[in-house]
Amino acid sequence: MTSTRLGSFIRQNIGPILSEWELFAKTRIPAAATMSVPELRDHAEEMLKAIAEDLGRPRTEAERQGESKGLADGTEAQPTAASAHGAIRHLSGFDLIQVVSEFRALRAAVLRLWSLQAGGLNPEVVEDLTRFSESLDQALAESVASYSAKIDESRDTFLAVLGHDLCGPLASLGNCVQLQSGAVQAPGSGDRVLHIAKRSIASMDEMITDLLEYTRTRLGRGIQVSPRPGNLGALCEEVLEETLAAHPGRRIEYEGAGEFAAVFDHARIRQVLINLLDNAVRHGDESSTILLTLGREGDKVRLVVHNGGPPIPPEALQVIFNPLVQVAKSKSEPHERPSTSLGLGLYIAREIVLAHGGTIEVSSTTEAGTALTVRLP
Repeated sequence: MTSTRLGSFIRQNIGPILSEWELFAKTRIPAAATMSVPELRDHAEEMLKAIAEDLGRPRTEAERQGESKGLADGTEAQPTAASAHGAIRHLSGFDLIQVVSEFRALRAAVLRLWSLQAGGLNPEVVEDLTRFSESLDQALAESVASYSAKIDESRDTFLAVLGHDLCGPLASLGNCVQLQSGAVQAPGSGDRVLHIAKRSIASMDEMITDLLEYTRTRLGRGIQVSPRPGNLGALCEEVLEETLAAHPGRRIEYEGAGEFAAVFDHARIRQVLINLLDNAVRHGDESSTILLTLGREGDKVRLVVHNGGPPIPPEALQVIFNPLVQVAKSKSEPHERPSTSLGLGLYIAREIVLAHGGTIEVSSTTEAGTALTVRLP
């Protein structure tokens, strides 16, 4: 006979169980490689405590059958730790196979440690192991259900945002056509109409290009780059001038050497700079200066885009480079509408940097502001 039932064993050994499970996750799940311990463990401790509590209470045969079959619909009025876990894992970039593997690893960690003390099979051990598997299957079903619900929500949000963003430039373009076809036009109005039409077409072209890039990466083809020797400093100055022209009311400065020889894909790094500066303009404080810095860090090139304003919420830092993620501001005015950006700019920037063999990271605090840092070989 074992001296401790499985429920009590889990409560007494949550630390070792989580440590063993964490080691598995870090080596088997790519999305976990850059996560901190609290982010990685997420709701695992709460799930284990809930399972331990469940093991200690009597259940009817119908309840046991339901748990063993994972009959969860993910629509509980009070979300469980497992359902919250599935939703957050979707936001953190885990795929469904990786989410399921987490539960497989958690099961293996508990059973391995438990087997070291159980001392052989007996009716109590068999009962505990059976009930543990049933409870974990229920938690898995809840997590998968909430994960799937988040996928549906992301898809619907994506379609709604795409429709909204395309309506604006299409409406402008339609108005331009009507004005141009009018019998009488004010002097000089033709140039203005042409400018608005070009800007609308460029806006739609950018959205379509981002969608194509996103689709290519999701199909596993990645973003192709063709690095060649060039002057990265000149490219920074060029992109800075374009950004200032598009946002004349903003203060944007550049710090770096005029001549800066490097090997990079000119068009792709240009796209990275545009996306990073555009992100700073959208989310930074309008009264603060956006600073683009270029320099060397050992054998690497370092590009930093810094802006002031409210910091990015800690829970959003881990997912800011994920596609189709809407990062909410920590504070917003009552009259402000939520952002309708497709959320692909930083994702595409990251894919381009990775294709160059580089890294991109973000830091954000109230005191230091927000900095997006790119390092290229």
